[in-house]
Amino acid sequence: MKFTVLIPILAAAAFNSQAFTLTSNDIQEGSRMADTYAFQGFGCSGENLSPQLSWKDAPEGTKSFAITAYDPDAPTGSGWWHWVALDIPASTNSIKQGASGHLKQVSEMANDYGAIGYGGACPPVGHGMHRYQFTVWAMPAEKLALPDNPSNALIGYMLNATALDKATLTATYVRE
Repeated sequence: MKFTVLIPILAAAAFNSQAFTLTSNDIQEGSRMADTYAFQGFGCSGENLSPQLSWKDAPEGTKSFAITAYDPDAPTGSGWWHWVALDIPASTNSIKQGASGHLKQVSEMANDYGAIGYGGACPPVGHGMHRYQFTVWAMPAEKLALPDNPSNALIGYMLNATALDKATLTATYVRE
């Protein structure tokens, strides 16, 4: 008897809830990124611009955001971190193309190229298509608690351990 009343209430709540979503004017889910977002160096000749990103419907209690760009297909055994930006104010819901390096009140960390900020796609020639997972993380604190000089693996662990929610857009890139 209790379940007969509870099920419609839960169904209505689920139907009315909004999902945290990530979109971009520059990159599309499952599509190849333009060279604009590829790295300049390591044999690549892209423009190394971070793409425009927008997000909406963050969960209640969000106090900041983080952005990561990660290539799980890199031949390293541990993937490749292309971008880690932390402590983005909760009032932010989008960033412009090329914003990396110009984000105020944001901690951009070293990418796996060894530089601070965004480092574009640059898979090895002939290695096939790589996926680039752009993720916006809704965080319950204004600042992510990290030690000095954390590795990207530790940052990824802390994001996964503490995020209220995340939204991911996966683009691709290949070099023949």
